[in-house]
Amino acid sequence: MMSRFVKEGSAKGSSASEGPSQLSNHLDHEIAHLTKLGSKPHELLTRAAPGRSKLPISTVKMLVARETNYSGRGRFSSADGCHVLSRYLPINGPLRVDRMKSRAYTSQFSADGSLFVAGFQGSHIRIYNVNKGWKVQKDILAKSLRWTITDTSLSPDQQYLVYASMSPMVHIVNVGSAATESVANITEIHDGLDFSVDDYNDEFGIFSVKYSNDGRDLVAASSNNSIYVYDLEAKRLSLQIPAHMSDVNTVCFADETGHLLYSGSDDNLCKVWDRRCFITKGQAAGVLMGHLQGITFLDSRGDGRYLISNGKDQTTKLWDIRKMSSNVIFPTTRDADWDYRWMEYPQKARKLRHPRDQSLATYRGHSVLRTLIRCYFSPTYSTGQKYIYTGSSDSSVYIYDLVSGAQVARLNYHDAPVRDCNWHPVYPMIISSSWDGDIVKWEFPGSDKSPPIKRRKRRRKNY
Repeated sequence: MMSRFVKEGSAKGSSASEGPSQLSNHLDHEIAHLTKLGSKPHELLTRAAPGRSKLPISTVKMLVARETNYSGRGRFSSADGCHVLSRYLPINGPLRVDRMKSRAYTSQFSADGSLFVAGFQGSHIRIYNVNKGWKVQKDILAKSLRWTITDTSLSPDQQYLVYASMSPMVHIVNVGSAATESVANITEIHDGLDFSVDDYNDEFGIFSVKYSNDGRDLVAASSNNSIYVYDLEAKRLSLQIPAHMSDVNTVCFADETGHLLYSGSDDNLCKVWDRRCFITKGQAAGVLMGHLQGITFLDSRGDGRYLISNGKDQTTKLWDIRKMSSNVIFPTTRDADWDYRWMEYPQKARKLRHPRDQSLATYRGHSVLRTLIRCYFSPTYSTGQKYIYTGSSDSSVYIYDLVSGAQVARLNYHDAPVRDCNWHPVYPMIISSSWDGDIVKWEFPGSDKSPPIKRRKRRRKNY
């Protein structure tokens, strides 16, 4: 099947990165300019000290310029702050936060970074209080688990947590209660939210679940090729979308309005959905083609225009939804002889490229095998979203420069796939969550000396 696609280099366009250390031309697109503006210092700040005003400006020069009020504002702008903070990558460590006896599948920081949530295959979900030395604030034992915790989502007010597994039932927990232990329906009630339409449609699992920014809705991606929207106030399903031709592995809201949704599937497609006109049109607002294999995860930049995706073709892609098509121009194909869960990606397939690739850039170097590896934009506050970072089945975390495509860091510690990783929204800190059961912290220590690297003891694992 893969032979139907063209070899890379024989089609128009270029990849942002041809490999772990190989670069092609810089990304020349509106998002490149937006990214540069988001972390570019004020022009007057570059003249605070003698010498060339070549970027990046040293932290000392930036501080001198601020204290002498060269910009006339008496303070750093958000771009000035990003110019300083984005240079201090959280690559030092690691320090182990926790070790469990089962695989870590999902993790996330709360919006303000005060809480961290990690979900494990052994029915456990732990919520850590970041500001209190990573103390376990809530230890949740999940109910009616099928296979594993596939996803969790914390409500915007940080009072409730929903968790999903390979079942149409999503459960919701009050995490604001005083009790530390939360055993389903023994010490606390875990209410069930039924995503099945009828009794004959209850044999599907949910791979991804997300709160809307207003906390009123949940959106979920399922193994029965559909997207679901659940109205939490009405306590019922408000929308089921037969979205793809295969498993929908990931779904997210495009921006704060909650009108637009992005979905990614094993049919190799990203799709854009507008909830306001779905009832009348009954179809996607647009389709994005470019991946050669299924999509494992999507992350929105939060502006309703740009998103990134991880694919089983071992790439991360950057997209602009304004380039989407109204329908699938080129038929999607899958290699029936290849299974990413236990096979290596064919070497010959790594040079193939979709003939109708609509992505803006492609990032290579990490490995998307064994499980649904996740990827993200770096935080707005501290980096201006100038980086893309991803877990990897080779037990590492990779960080890429969004504009140049350069691999700027690789974090090595684990001895099993890193399925999820999370950059703190404010501080230079990354948490990696791995199938080896370890939750590990990487950070910039705030001094010239790096903390000693504590390597974990290797242990045999069967996947």
